Amino acid sequence: MKIAIVEDEHLASSYLKSILEQQDVLSIDTISVLKSVKEAVAFFSENKVDLAFMDIHLGDGKSLEIFEKADISCPVIFVTAYDSYAISVFKHFTIDYLLKPFEEEELLEALQKFKKIKDSFNSNSTLQSLVAIENPESSKIQRHFLVNHGYKMISINENEITYFAATGKHLFIHIKSTNSYLYNSTLTEIINSLDPFHFFKINRKYIVSRDSIKEVIKHSNQKVELILTVPAAESDAIFISKKEINNFKNWLDQ
Repeated sequence: MKIAIVEDEHLASSYLKSILEQQDVLSIDTISVLKSVKEAVAFFSENKVDLAFMDIHLGDGKSLEIFEKADISCPVIFVTAYDSYAISVFKHFTIDYLLKPFEEEELLEALQKFKKIKDSFNSNSTLQSLVAIENPESSKIQRHFLVNHGYKMISINENEITYFAATGKHLFIHIKSTNSYLYNSTLTEIINSLDPFHFFKINRKYIVSRDSIKEVIKHSNQKVELILTVPAAESDAIFISKKEINNFKNWLDQ
């Protein structure tokens, strides 16, 4: 297994490399240490690795620039000193993060998580997390949703929402009272404005809230059913998309 560390602080990269060399969770062949955006872009343009550790801010720029200039398809574990909002984004979109200063046990736990979900990793999620961090205004969380109800307009608080459901070309907001309202958006658009701790897009038809989940039924490793606390928009059973099963488990484990 090949690993890359993108870190401009010598002590931080040496500490991380030392633990990786001594651990027995993964069998590692090579560890490449890259100290700048320039080095990382040149490296990833010519090399592929199985896992990368990456700080957000480097001496000559930000990690987002590396993804914009080189094709990085491997999972990334972020090593960061960022605030709670950034951490919530990392939890939702990436395999894991390490908050500086971290202990050896935390790193080993991250490696264990990597082993479990590396085969179903979606590389687009890493870039999505970085865009959310670097552009906080465009990623501002929406707390209220204005809908039409007859001659009235109603502002629905996020805490009242059980799930969003796509029916044909329309999007409906379903709330705890079991009422539903047409909303002018799409699942793809709205997921980027929702609180990633409270909401999760389980498939192409549903975004569910954490509080609306009653049961999770595992029929097999690739077939997981969701039972909600309120009636579903359709009579058919709700299944989590195969590619989202591991991400969903990590989301529930927060």
